[in-house]
Amino acid sequence: MAMTSGDLAAAFPRQLANDVHAVLAVMPEARIAPVSPFSVYVGDEAVAIPYRIHQDELPVDVVCSLTGMQQAILHCLYSRHSDGRVRRRHLQHIVSSDELWVVPFVVQLAGEYVLEILESIQHGLSDLPSKQSAQRLAYGDFIARNPGFFARTERRVVSYWSCYYRWKFPVFGTYPGCRLLELLRATQSTARADHGPATRPPGQRRRTVREMNTVAVTW
Repeated sequence: MAMTSGDLAAAFPRQLANDVHAVLAVMPEARIAPVSPFSVYVGDEAVAIPYRIHQDELPVDVVCSLTGMQQAILHCLYSRHSDGRVRRRHLQHIVSSDELWVVPFVVQLAGEYVLEILESIQHGLSDLPSKQSAQRLAYGDFIARNPGFFARTERRVVSYWSCYYRWKFPVFGTYPGCRLLELLRATQSTARADHGPATRPPGQRRRTVREMNTVAVTW
């Protein structure tokens, strides 16, 4: 499904509307419209984030003219770029953030196929193991509110490993995407006190690493 550039405002909570519109005002027009938004909850508010955008990057002086908040919004949007190198470059500016509205952009990238991006995420989420860190609380809250989205992310990580990286990491447990999933899953123990256990369809259980080593999961 195609989106208009104006629809990009829906990727962020309404409280950020003024800053989002300031960013959209300086972004160039795209030759191809943003496509295939995915919907998640940020706090209690639903947002719709584009799967890909196609705008050219902004000159450095234009980026520097934005406030810190606006730059973070810009980097979130460009983390959805069609070029993996662009996605990684902008990810590096936001991956260490503990802002709740940044989290879905990072988790979505965790379910994609670029190995260097997975490694950048794991490096940037250095505060995730600390049980009382703001970063862990933000990721735990997001995953607790979006169990279906996170389950789909897990399936994608396994599928991309099986399709593209199994030759390099014969055991799924040694794949950077597996280690990243373990970090993200661990945040749920912090969130359960506030939200209760994440829900799963009746009869569904989480696959073990052993099962992931033998089954390629599709979505």
